[in-house]
Amino acid sequence: MTVIVLTNCPVSLRGLLTRWLLEISPGVFIGGPSARVRTELWSEVRQFSGQGRALLAYSDDSEQGYSFETHDHKWHPVDHEGLTLIFRPKQGARRPAQSAPPAKGWSKASKRRRFGGG
Repeated sequence: MTVIVLTNCPVSLRGLLTRWLLEISPGVFIGGPSARVRTELWSEVRQFSGQGRALLAYSDDSEQGYSFETHDHKWHPVDHEGLTLIFRPKQGARRPAQSAPPAKGWSKASKRRRFGGG
C-alpha cells in the first residue's frame, strides 16, 4: 500500500499521479504499485512539486509495518531506537542532526517476544 499526500502542488503533478494511483480526496493518492514504480513516482513528485510539499507513506517489512518520507515539510522523520517518528520543530528551532541508519532486521526485544527466551 502506498499513500502520497500533496499540499500546494501543481495540478499537472496530480494528473501524473492519477495514472498510477487513485485520488481519494484532493491531494491524497493511494494505490499498490511495485517498489520500483513507487520510487519513480516519488522522484517525479520531488522534481515537479514546485513550491508545494509532499508526504509518502508505504508498507514495508519493518517492525512498524510502514515507512514514510517527506519533501519540503517542516516535520521530518527521525530514527528513535529503531522506530521512525516525526520530529516537529518548535518555532525557530533547527532540524536535529541525522544519526546513522538503524541495522536491518528484527530488534532483540522483538526476537524475545516472538521466539521466547529471557
